[in-house]
Amino acid sequence: MRLLFLTDNFPPEVNAPATRTYEHCKEWLKSGIDITVITCVPNFPQGEVYEGYRNRLWQEEDIDGIKVVRVWSYVTANEGFVKRTLDYISFGLSSFIAGLVQRADVIVATSPQFFTTWSASLLSKVKRKPWVFELRDLWPETISSVGAVSQQGLLKILENIELWLYRDAAKVVALTESFRSNLISRGIESKKIAVVTNGADLERFIPRPKDPDLIRKLKLERKFVFAYIGTHGMCQGLDFIVRSIAEVKDKEIHFLFIGDGAMKKEVMKLAASLNVEQVTFLDPVSKDEIVDYLSIIDVSLVPLKKSDTFTTVIPSKIFEAAAMRKPVLLGVEGQAQEIVEGYGSGICYEPENRDDFLAKLALLKGDHSLYAAKAEGSERLSQAFDRRKLATDMLQILRSLI
Repeated sequence: MRLLFLTDNFPPEVNAPATRTYEHCKEWLKSGIDITVITCVPNFPQGEVYEGYRNRLWQEEDIDGIKVVRVWSYVTANEGFVKRTLDYISFGLSSFIAGLVQRADVIVATSPQFFTTWSASLLSKVKRKPWVFELRDLWPETISSVGAVSQQGLLKILENIELWLYRDAAKVVALTESFRSNLISRGIESKKIAVVTNGADLERFIPRPKDPDLIRKLKLERKFVFAYIGTHGMCQGLDFIVRSIAEVKDKEIHFLFIGDGAMKKEVMKLAASLNVEQVTFLDPVSKDEIVDYLSIIDVSLVPLKKSDTFTTVIPSKIFEAAAMRKPVLLGVEGQAQEIVEGYGSGICYEPENRDDFLAKLALLKGDHSLYAAKAEGSERLSQAFDRRKLATDMLQILRSLI
């Protein structure tokens, strides 16, 4: 089978879409699948082209046996609705043009970058091949929930296009059961929708002793470390976390924020204005280094803003932390909470509830038997969400279309 995969993000970028696509493709190669990934030059989230790359019309490379075609797009930081929309539209157009000269039996496009799925839809009609909508996020519902767009007329138009794309696709692969339920409630046929959740690569995310050199470098000796690793965007509500940290009296507790995004500068300014000393902000790290940083933390922090939209989301950070046997402090309601509580892999607090957040923070740090139980629960969760098995499940779906 020849597979054409369209995605805005791919390694060396390290966000969730890039990691999922790479790890799935790596597994599919073992089954003899001929894979071509069309993506743009790596630049997420700073909007700066990574060292060793140029934003050219066309360039090809081989990443662990995966043929990667990088096309030109309008490069901008992950901030500002208009600029990001130009970024997405430009990649949609470029990926369509590049896709015209690629052979494929099945075409896959991953969201939430809306216009990537437009490209796949058009390519499927030109090539007369089926296309699959990988649904990572309920866009445009998400941008509405964080206030990025408030014009109801525009949101209604985008929603109508969204629904048309679901109907046009041969298959929709949703990341959560909640996404599937949402689509069914809006008139999409249930038989068209499959669910393949996120997970973790258990060959890469392996428990290991804390790295003493990295601990010394970051001055974390004798510290109980909570870490947020990922995009510092509008959805995460990291300003709430910083304001809450300002109330923490226990000097043994420390917070790491690793990554970048639209809100990072504001969050750092807020921490400085509140004189928060128990926090360290670090630049994004490579996918290989993430394992090193996960090894030195005690708890993975996974927050989102309080919104009904986010009750359908299952952040991939949960699975990577679980694979490293690190309990989660989860500020997400809905399906993510059900998973964490069901496997006993962490503690949940009500999103944007400061008192609840601080109480659960202290509980994880102070109750050693509870912490040990949550670490054991993390092992159970990681085994249930092994990325290799999930990749196999998705490949069976793709093969059923030819």
